[in-house]
Amino acid sequence: AARVSRMAFVLVVGALALAPGARVVSRGRTSARGPYMAATGDPLLLRAARGEPVERPPVWMMRQAGRHMKVYRDLCEKHPTFRERSETAELSTQISLQPYEAYKTDGVILFSDILTPLPGMGIEFDILEKAGPKIRALRSAAEIEAVTPLEPEKSCAFVRQTLTDLRNAVGNEATVLGFIGAPYTMATYCIEGGTSASYLEIKKMGLREPQLLHTLLTKLANNLADYACFQIESGAQVIQMFDSWAGNLSPTDYDTFSHPYQKMVMEKIKARHPEVPLITYIAKSAALLEKMADNGGDIVSVDWTVHLAQARKRMGPVGVQGNLDPAVLLGPPEVIVERAHDVIRQGAGVQHVVNLGHGIEPTTPEENAKLFVDTVQAHRYS
Repeated sequence: AARVSRMAFVLVVGALALAPGARVVSRGRTSARGPYMAATGDPLLLRAARGEPVERPPVWMMRQAGRHMKVYRDLCEKHPTFRERSETAELSTQISLQPYEAYKTDGVILFSDILTPLPGMGIEFDILEKAGPKIRALRSAAEIEAVTPLEPEKSCAFVRQTLTDLRNAVGNEATVLGFIGAPYTMATYCIEGGTSASYLEIKKMGLREPQLLHTLLTKLANNLADYACFQIESGAQVIQMFDSWAGNLSPTDYDTFSHPYQKMVMEKIKARHPEVPLITYIAKSAALLEKMADNGGDIVSVDWTVHLAQARKRMGPVGVQGNLDPAVLLGPPEVIVERAHDVIRQGAGVQHVVNLGHGIEPTTPEENAKLFVDTVQAHRYS
């Protein structure tokens, strides 16, 4: 099918999403087997992410495998370090499947961390249970020069095993997602030495030694693109890229240090795997939507501070993911159902993957998470 013009897409989808009680059929490639039948029997989320017609919205939750689930907390008592849980294929597979087994989510995301490929680049790290990630900070030209090309088959073989096992476990009943950090966010961890409240060290490098920062970002972009392709070749069907800290940049610095390197990663992945949908997520991204839609990816994951219909008007013909406020899952059942239906209506059935606007809160009751998933999955486009 011909790609619709940006203006036509915006007008049609905007009108549908804003119409009270609107229920629509999503656009996408048609099939001789009917509007809802994938020619290859691909899972629902994958078809929706590609913009194909689907019978209902797919749903998963960022950070769905984790501390809100008792089964995960129990496992942590036996395996107390995050790196053991995420870098042992058997454990990572088990944890990745926990929310799928409990809620039958349409997406199963690799249980891992965006920092996982760093040791393969010569950058060691640890993740402390309460303090978070700790890295020997990279601040000098010599330290950045020492960052090596990534050979994921050697350093991340456990990721290949986990993704292969996940595909075997879920078949076509769910879509397996991989993920990577974006270059700027990865550079933030490397330069700050961990998490930060102000991000002053990386901002200072960008102001005082911009070429040094560009050198690190280029190395990271090449390595992260290779890592994403490795995940795809291991079984991931969709890749999400997290540029978690880019929302703290000024527009000038975003255009200089974040956006070009997002595009570099996207272009390198698409050159090798043009058929794989790519999702971009940035925290605090309301001011960045148009730029996120222009980075070469297929879907923008929108947080809860933006109405999805308004986001579509601003972004044009790209898919959307989101965007329930995670705090809603702490509310009463009737509010969860009402807000879930509102998100579905806003998405208008057009290349929409229902999700939260950020990761699920650790204090979320499991029955509330299940209610959210069940509510979305009970909906049918007509």
